[in-house]
Amino acid sequence: MNIIKLMIPKINVAYVHADDSLRQGLEKMRLSGYTTVPVISDDGHCVGTVSEGDCLWYLVNHNFPGAKALEEVNIREIINKTRNPAVTIDVSSETLYQRITECTFVPITDDRGCFIGIVTRRVVLSYFRDKFMQLSAEAGSGT
Repeated sequence: MNIIKLMIPKINVAYVHADDSLRQGLEKMRLSGYTTVPVISDDGHCVGTVSEGDCLWYLVNHNFPGAKALEEVNIREIINKTRNPAVTIDVSSETLYQRITECTFVPITDDRGCFIGIVTRRVVLSYFRDKFMQLSAEAGSGT
């Protein structure tokens, strides 16, 4: 499987920077319509993901006083480093499939660990559906 054909490039992906404030992160998620986004470090590495739920639980667990305090917390403090671990561009189809069954997207990095895009569950399922249909058609035609 050529993951490049399945990948949505970084330029077309909603993501946040680790140094963004909690307010900025929530705004980016609201504007994009996504509930979970990759988190990128200053040097371009994927350092984890952050979700609306992560933000909500952070607020609850820290007895947040009000909206103004959202500016004082960086996304870095909320990152979930264990969910949606990034894979490299040369990931096997088996590993990609296993990861995508656990998350709605998988962050993709180059061989230096720099974030280059994501692969979504929808794209992977469509790919395997098309392969299955192709194999079914070939079997039905006797080729």
